[in-house]
Amino acid sequence: VQLQASGGGLVQPGESLRLSCTASGRTGRNVLMGWFRQAPGKEREFVTAITWSDGFQYYEYSADSAKGRFTISADSAKNTVHLQMNNLKPEDTGVYYCAAKSRYNRGAYYQPYQFDLWGQGTLVTVSS
Repeated sequence: VQLQASGGGLVQPGESLRLSCTASGRTGRNVLMGWFRQAPGKEREFVTAITWSDGFQYYEYSADSAKGRFTISADSAKNTVHLQMNNLKPEDTGVYYCAAKSRYNRGAYYQPYQFDLWGQGTLVTVSS
């Protein structure tokens, strides 16, 4: 399975951006995909993730920093997740990585080492 992320760019504070990530190849019955970000000089941090089973039963969870402004959604038929980011702030600047956990069964995962599939990263810059 490979992950392909897209949608980064340069925006001004208060604007919105939508990231997408598609998993190619065969995924399992249960799927966990999510987003991390890494600001310059900082460690990679969890943003949000979504799980689904048998193509439905979606469950999403987010870091406190993402709640209220970021929304994750998924199209299970396309193995694609989207990250809608609204009211962006300069501190949201960083490289955003799509991630997935192979052989996922259940539960919520937050640490980078718990995800073994990674996309190439897409740069989000929020600046006036």
